[in-house]
Amino acid sequence: MTERAAVRALLARRGLAAHRDRGQNFLVDPAVAAAIADSAGIAPGEAVIEIGPGLGILTRALAARAARVAAIEIDAGLVRALAEEGELPANVELLHADALALDLAALATRLGPAVRVVANLPYSVSAPILRRLLDLRGQLRGWLVLVQREMALRLVARPGEPDYGSLAVLHALCVRLERVRDLPAACFHPVPKVTSTLVRATPLEAGPIARGPGGADELPDLERVVRAAFGTRRKTLVNALRTGLAPPPSQEELHAALDRLGIDRRSRAEALAPEALLALTRTLRGNRSPDQ
Repeated sequence: MTERAAVRALLARRGLAAHRDRGQNFLVDPAVAAAIADSAGIAPGEAVIEIGPGLGILTRALAARAARVAAIEIDAGLVRALAEEGELPANVELLHADALALDLAALATRLGPAVRVVANLPYSVSAPILRRLLDLRGQLRGWLVLVQREMALRLVARPGEPDYGSLAVLHALCVRLERVRDLPAACFHPVPKVTSTLVRATPLEAGPIARGPGGADELPDLERVVRAAFGTRRKTLVNALRTGLAPPPSQEELHAALDRLGIDRRSRAEALAPEALLALTRTLRGNRSPDQ
């Protein structure tokens, strides 16, 4: 029986089907699973948080390399299938939970000082989970995510490129990103209509943003500014920030901030480097009283 046929048989036996709304496409190739696990860069003694284990093929590959694996699965039917037929090694802890609601920081703390994340992320939840991982950059050695190629392009985009936006800015200032490889659709069941891309993130040791915990983290302030800046791409940066920030800064305040940084008042967010947007965030914050 082929691996794909085995996956179909398991799903049929359990009365399960891939949910389109959850973006479920199950990895079926053990060799690809092994290659993904190798790409995670797991060192001896490190633990792994896996988000979206599916039917466990990647989970088993990760468990062969990591000291411990905590696999988070939201689908109750898949959790039962994994617990009863997943052949999960003893060093795997299966958690029935929503990764968007689970306290990932507490989980990482419990697993130990050396933790990585490996995740197969459907498009609908990839952005919010990726944003949560940035908050954990002080606790994680790194993360490897499988996302749609469209999302991968958004993550690594640079100023002036069509995919450049707030997600690229936040990542550029917090982590080093690498597009590892594309995976052919034939690796999955059901076969998706999109190409999946592996992206590896490594937290910057001396990044420009305060890392937290233990100190003020600038990321929320930066996120607030860049989301406003990119919220209306056809507007100049000044008009976008006046529309998107609350309370809205005055035009005079924005002009003064841009002039101080040597940024053209007619600039749009997509033309500015991440470092310039961080400098603007700091300047605007410094101009405001603590209650603003």
